[in-house]
Amino acid sequence: MQPYIRAVTAATAYAFVTGKKVAGLYDHAAGRHLRIAAEARGEHLQGHDGDRNVRFGGTLPELRDTGDGAFLHIEVQGDEMRGYDRSSSGHFSAKVSERLVQLFDHAEGTWFAFDVQVA
Repeated sequence: MQPYIRAVTAATAYAFVTGKKVAGLYDHAAGRHLRIAAEARGEHLQGHDGDRNVRFGGTLPELRDTGDGAFLHIEVQGDEMRGYDRSSSGHFSAKVSERLVQLFDHAEGTWFAFDVQVA
């Protein structure tokens, strides 16, 4: 899974699980702030990755990143989200807490953490 898709996925998870707007992320693995915004309404999501100047979103269970055309299949259950990144053929899972998203990239076999800035 590409690092920018992990970030988009983390923002998506937070928006769907909490119903709050994401105004930015801090990627602990990269050690930097990311200009990513996302908003979920029902089963619909719209988002913008300001660092790449691309949009992402769609209707569950399928979301699309317009930057490279990546598709994500997503299922939300309670405070968790899991899915499949079609561009890398990899599974992922995410757990959302108050202002933190922990994402497990199964292909990498590693956890990634993102602090969330809420709008």
